[in-house]
Amino acid sequence: MKFIPQLDKNFRPMVLEFKSYTKEVEITANKTLKICVERNDGYNYIFEYKIFADASRADENNRMAERLAKTILWLVGGYKIYVLGDDGVYEYLKKAYTNGGIRSFDKNFMERVYENAFEVVKCDESTFPAEKKCSLSVGGHLDGCRIGFDAGGSDRKVSAVIDGEVVYSEEVVWFPKINTDPDYHYNEILTAMKTAASKMPRVDAIGVSSAGVYVNNKIMVASLFLKVNDDDFEKKVKNMYIDVAREMGEDIPLEVANDGDVTALAGAIDLNDNCVLGIAMGTSEAVGYINDKGGLNGWLSELAFVPVDYNDGSMVDEWSGDYGCGVKYFSQDSVIKLAEYGGFTFDEKLSPAEKLKVIQGLMKDGDPLARQIYEDIGTYLGYTLPFYAMFYDIKHILLLGRVTSGEGGNIVMDRANQILAEEFPEYSFRVEMPDETNRRVGQSIAAASLAASRK
Repeated sequence: MKFIPQLDKNFRPMVLEFKSYTKEVEITANKTLKICVERNDGYNYIFEYKIFADASRADENNRMAERLAKTILWLVGGYKIYVLGDDGVYEYLKKAYTNGGIRSFDKNFMERVYENAFEVVKCDESTFPAEKKCSLSVGGHLDGCRIGFDAGGSDRKVSAVIDGEVVYSEEVVWFPKINTDPDYHYNEILTAMKTAASKMPRVDAIGVSSAGVYVNNKIMVASLFLKVNDDDFEKKVKNMYIDVAREMGEDIPLEVANDGDVTALAGAIDLNDNCVLGIAMGTSEAVGYINDKGGLNGWLSELAFVPVDYNDGSMVDEWSGDYGCGVKYFSQDSVIKLAEYGGFTFDEKLSPAEKLKVIQGLMKDGDPLARQIYEDIGTYLGYTLPFYAMFYDIKHILLLGRVTSGEGGNIVMDRANQILAEEFPEYSFRVEMPDETNRRVGQSIAAASLAASRK
């Protein structure tokens, strides 16, 4: 490992750990392990690799399998994990994905999304599933008068777009994650929509980019509503975007998409190409992917929960309870974490978004600690993108989000690209960023293209 984050020297990139594990496995007795993660309608993802055959290496096998199974689960989504090739790994994963197990959060999250009981299933060659993929068309609609709304965790952004031209965009600070009353969220969203509508003669379509998981425009799980109780969630949140669209006008076409997918769509539009992995570094890490057909794979791509650091002593995500996951490396949490590792003390009255602005202010003033923070995030990214490339066919990486605003974003990009060039020459992709305005509001503009307009 040639580059080491200076404020987090215990960082152990997943891609290097997997390469080291695989290299050692190959020079000793080994066998094949297959993991299949299945989601709705039988769609699945299969990952195959070699593991130690020696029973004395079971702990190493189990830990690597757990990290990889979790990675695939949050990449593609699902409620069933099939295991073929090792009974010990099967038993370990089965125990992990139970109530009280180390992956109980993941189990319960996926059960809520897919409305099915979570299972870990032992297979033989005859019962292991065949691969089943899907590709969904998305976005690209630019005709007429459109509203694009981006529901960030710190800012809500909205754009009014007429025949592909942005006529109005705004960012407004809001506090969705600390509000228990869903009427707050509803009124904020409706206000943004009405503001955009006031800049156009009519509204032909509404597109929404929002963190979380959505099925038929319904909100299944979303961190924006963390403080809303389950009863209010069912009654007032699940259909919130549908209700807002209805209030904006009768039969206005609506399309709600995960903010990561809209990030990737923004990249595909900007680059006029496919195989785009979009990463928005903001309140969390939002990721999406546009495949070689210009569509979606139907994956969750919730890489905020994907492990990127094999160091089991690394920072734990408060929500999932797991260590080393992307949210603590590619979001405002990472900036705050690294600043504190570097000895910086924040005013605890500040919100995370305000703490980020403090560091961005220091960056403008040429502060060396601020520069080191962004260099370290670039180091994280440079070693993580090859891990993502184990699962995605990538031609372009596009960065968006408030963390990449200003000179800090350029430092992140340059360091990541330096690592890719020097450490991973087998990959031709490089990190790219849109202009400053699109870094911050590009998702709301891309969101405007999601829904087909009324004919």
